[in-house]
Amino acid sequence: MALLGKAALAMWWDVAPDLRAEFEHWHAHEHFQERLGIPGFRRATRWTSSEGGEGFFVMYELEDYEILASAPYAARLNAPTPWSTRMMPHHRNMVRSQCRVLKSHGALTARHALTVLLSPAVGQAHALQRAVGELARAAWMQPGLVGLHLLRHETPPLAATTEQKIRGNGDRMADWVLITSGYDASALRAFGETELAEDALRGMGAASGSERHLYGLAYSATPAEMG
Repeated sequence: MALLGKAALAMWWDVAPDLRAEFEHWHAHEHFQERLGIPGFRRATRWTSSEGGEGFFVMYELEDYEILASAPYAARLNAPTPWSTRMMPHHRNMVRSQCRVLKSHGALTARHALTVLLSPAVGQAHALQRAVGELARAAWMQPGLVGLHLLRHETPPLAATTEQKIRGNGDRMADWVLITSGYDASALRAFGETELAEDALRGMGAASGSERHLYGLAYSATPAEMG
């Protein structure tokens, strides 16, 4: 098993508590349907912060990286619905990474997801990719875990879109993204504090300054489930 495609769009943002109910309604019942209607979008998944914060982690699995610059996708980004237009300005602290899948072992959708945002140290990209691949092959079968996936951001040839402008063109991006999925939150925390600890990542070839957060599954859907 692995991710449903060769690319992914990974995003993190916060939503104020007073808008959370409307946001989740819009995101599940309009936005997911809209995105999964675009050719090449294979699955959409949303997690919510398990750390007491207001954050979300959202990921779209894509058939190919070229989907991120395709005409149907660009058309959708440049023609947001009235509801989307109202909700987009409330995506706070947006991190948005348009990625190629480097490594993928096991499942993505599980009760919990640990995301690690990182970058390779200078000259260490191949070493880091190789080390994470070796870790992934073993980690996804550990008790409490079900999958480990490594993504690398690559900016597609697409001009700034209407949706980006509505959000204020302030989107950040994560260079590399490491996602570990599991059914046991304590096992994921332990994994993040040992095999994926800062020192361990540096030993694999990562630069200092990784960022990690734990999330709980809220909703996942494929195009076939959109009715």
